[in-house]
Amino acid sequence: MQKFDVIVIGAGPSGTAAAYLLARSGLRVLVLERGEKPGAKNVMGGVLYRRMMDDIIPGFDREAPLERAIISQSLWVVGADAVTSIGHQNERFARPPYNNFTVLRAKFDPWFAQRAVEQGAVLVCETVVTDLLKEGNQVVGVRTDRPGGEVLADVVIIAEGANALVSEAAGLRQPIRAADYSLAVKEIIALPREKIEDRFHLEGNEGATIELVGEIGRGMVSMGFIYTNRDSLSVGIGALISDLRRAGVHPYELLDRMKEHPVVRRLIAGGETKEYLAHLIPEGGYDAVPHLYGDGYLVVGDAGGLVNAVHREGSNLAMTSGRFAAETVVRAKQAGAYSASALSGYAEKLRSSFVLQDLKQYRRLPAFLARTPELFNQFPGLLNDAAYQIALVDGVSKREKFAAALRAARRQVGTSRLVRIGYEGWRALR
Repeated sequence: MQKFDVIVIGAGPSGTAAAYLLARSGLRVLVLERGEKPGAKNVMGGVLYRRMMDDIIPGFDREAPLERAIISQSLWVVGADAVTSIGHQNERFARPPYNNFTVLRAKFDPWFAQRAVEQGAVLVCETVVTDLLKEGNQVVGVRTDRPGGEVLADVVIIAEGANALVSEAAGLRQPIRAADYSLAVKEIIALPREKIEDRFHLEGNEGATIELVGEIGRGMVSMGFIYTNRDSLSVGIGALISDLRRAGVHPYELLDRMKEHPVVRRLIAGGETKEYLAHLIPEGGYDAVPHLYGDGYLVVGDAGGLVNAVHREGSNLAMTSGRFAAETVVRAKQAGAYSASALSGYAEKLRSSFVLQDLKQYRRLPAFLARTPELFNQFPGLLNDAAYQIALVDGVSKREKFAAALRAARRQVGTSRLVRIGYEGWRALR
């Protein structure tokens, strides 16, 4: 039976980040990926953050297969036939050091994994890890679906993604709760580069992101997105599994509804769908994060629920957790100890960083959103109606129009309910 210093389950951003740094430090690393190649099974909206990746491979953006450097970020509140938006565009994002990029995982993940291989990591694809091997409480390796597929290691880094079947099978976490996860679907829609730049007001390799909330989600806790690639758009939407189940709605129906909205339709007109993808996203926040370390194992990325759903950030938390895991294992190797106590520094690194600090900041928000459906079904329409009336020049004073908008909100939602939502929202964001 083969023995490695570390086995990494999954070749996504978190697992590959850990494997790269561990191999660079001279440890014997095995990466097991269930897809035919890295990126074949890995899905995300499509935004990669420079700083966190630069902490792993300095200057990576000079050679990595990136799509566009994002200079414009917008949030659209969508009504039946209108959009009210808030956004930020900054020319400083158009030059180094960049803030973030759009990427296609089918291109980026193989490149990143190859960098880990060049450092000495062993990558084995088309291999499913079915369970963890234990001696007492100590994790000592993995069992795979290959004949004679048991492999030993001092530490196993679990980077299997949101659908954490290995962790569940090993009893390291509870089965996922429908209220803590969303199911997102997206399409890669091919569109000529010049049309993308014209429609999104971009030049060269500049990129834009648009997040959408409101009536496209049929009243569910949901969010859509449109991201610009070089010659395609990533267009998708996700909703809580519990809401989808309750409403009896399929995610692709939400995506079709979003694509048919008149404002969205103009952006994607003439495009051709090239890919269709789906994935689970941890949305439970701080209180849904499982125990992230134990005797002989660490949990990173989506497998640990490390996603900031408020700001739609995942890849940055994943790469940072992979880096912290690698640093912790290197110290454990130097000490020759792999107990939970020896690996506990990983959790301390997360607590001291933006990863858990940001999740803790918004720990009340998931529950607030779940019990406040008005944010997704009534408020978007009220906001867009009010914006329309204020923009309409018809001889009625703005004072009267603001008063009419407030009366409409009181009539539809209720005064006491409005006050309560405002107070609970303030508490959830404190």
